[in-house]
Amino acid sequence: MCGIVGYIGSKKAKPILINGLLRLEYRGYDSAGVATIEKNGISVVKNKGRVAELEKLSAIDSLEGTIGIAHTRWATHGKPSTENSHPHVNGKKDFAVVHNGIIENYNELREFLLKQGYTFYSQTDTEVIPNLIDYYFSKDDKDDDKKVLRAVVSACSELKGSFALEILSTHLPDKMIVVRKDSPLVIGKTDTENYISSDIPAILSYTKDFYLLDDYEYVVLSKGSAEFYNSDLKPIKKQTVNIDWNASAAEKDGYDDFMLKEIHEQPKSIRETIGSRLSADGTCNIESLDFTKEYLNSLNKICIVACGTAMHAGLVGKTIFEKFCHIPTEVDIASEFRYRDPLINEKTLVVFITQSGETADTIAALKLSKQKGAKTLAISNVIGSSITREADYTIYTHAGPEIAVASTKAYTSQVVLISILAIYFAKLLEMKGKEIDALKDAILELPSKVEETLKCSKQIKCFAKKVYKEKDLFFLGRGIDYNVALEASLKLKEISYIHSDAYAAGELKHGPIALIEKDITVVSIMTDPNLVEKTISNVQEVITRGAKTLVITNQNLGDHKFDNIITIPETNPLISPILSVIPLQLLAYYISKEKGLDVDKPRNLAKSVTVE
Repeated sequence: MCGIVGYIGSKKAKPILINGLLRLEYRGYDSAGVATIEKNGISVVKNKGRVAELEKLSAIDSLEGTIGIAHTRWATHGKPSTENSHPHVNGKKDFAVVHNGIIENYNELREFLLKQGYTFYSQTDTEVIPNLIDYYFSKDDKDDDKKVLRAVVSACSELKGSFALEILSTHLPDKMIVVRKDSPLVIGKTDTENYISSDIPAILSYTKDFYLLDDYEYVVLSKGSAEFYNSDLKPIKKQTVNIDWNASAAEKDGYDDFMLKEIHEQPKSIRETIGSRLSADGTCNIESLDFTKEYLNSLNKICIVACGTAMHAGLVGKTIFEKFCHIPTEVDIASEFRYRDPLINEKTLVVFITQSGETADTIAALKLSKQKGAKTLAISNVIGSSITREADYTIYTHAGPEIAVASTKAYTSQVVLISILAIYFAKLLEMKGKEIDALKDAILELPSKVEETLKCSKQIKCFAKKVYKEKDLFFLGRGIDYNVALEASLKLKEISYIHSDAYAAGELKHGPIALIEKDITVVSIMTDPNLVEKTISNVQEVITRGAKTLVITNQNLGDHKFDNIITIPETNPLISPILSVIPLQLLAYYISKEKGLDVDKPRNLAKSVTVE
């Protein structure tokens, strides 16, 4: 959940490190720090609080080194404090480390090192790492240029859990060592510099050529080179990957917040996600897949596995897969999937949805699925991310960098892509019908209809002013609209800190209606013509108990009266969540703004959850 940055080159490292940390602020953190190699050894400057507070420290102005590492920490082991902030060093300060991940056996390692005479100054799991490296370094009788690397490899072989590490040493003053296992790490390359980060957007303004690391690949970096080794210290050949993202996509471009920018980027992100996969002539093709009719017919089910917003996208996919492909489809929360011993085998296709491609629970679920013999398909937004290298197949959403913690354009792009995937499967299965053609046409019309939907912004902003002081909100929907209610409720919780719940509207009378009282706000989504009258009936139940109502709809509501109605364009009900969610994304945004909150960086949350 934390972020790491590194630089090695000819320029002063500190400004580059600070800039990288600022670009990683969306990941969530409570402290920050940097370490550079100076003429008199390793210098560390760190502090509790934001990067802006770190910049105010006088000690940071003295950093002149051209090799450095930096970190934003989200507290796991040990409270937020200067002592617990990264980087961490050993007692002699000849090794410095920043770490993203969790060391599960740090207690045992700490006890071992204490017995060897080492002293600890923090409560973190990370502090064992520089001390363990020093332990193995001191035990090595060989004195050659691989001595530090050997010590790092030996130390990492003892670590259980997840880690992405940047390591500095006074014994290797013109180099840096990096390694990863189950935590994200990329290296951006130029002819004379190397940039390291846990996320591509943090260093995208410096290069578009990246090395993507696999687990237990050790890299010795110098100003103009990168040497790769496996755990046996055998050299590895590695090619760079060109990431064709526009660096300006990670800037606000005049918007107050990244979230608002990303909401308004949805016509473009949807257009890019459709790309050449769906053509005006009705052609549907996904080039990266080689599935056959025989394989799809052999499936006993499809499992969709994801977390949070991505899981809500999967719920939409379930409806479309079952309707058009006639394949039973389950949706699982990734963090629960592994622990229920899922009934999957070679006749199961497991689809994993993750914006970052680094979600720890989702990656763990994928590994389990492969062990059980299932084919795995990842839907991700980040080229070369961990899950895309683990999965048998990958398709990308092409939404571009999403910086705000609360996902918006990634969600709608995921729904679009999984809808196209269902159409593609239906084509392979030789399913016929006007409904499939109608869905294709509706998907192609989405970008312009999203642009039209965004015009409700002023209306939503006005409604937000009326309700931002409320303590509870409820969201209702039936069928596919219930999936939107879940996503809308999550968005509101994430960035406004208002308690909200989502219910299938027909479930009201089975318990939740007990919570309805005078002047409470209930938001309902009505886009399915087959269910609109049923939903209206459910909403009347809350109106008679004094609730205020906001309705998001593209249906004719007849003579029924509601306090507030937002009308969105008509579309195929199966993809209506792409349009109906937009006013609700805006509602969460404007309520948060009215409350004076940090929209892009909500408390206690991080963009990429890389620990369980």
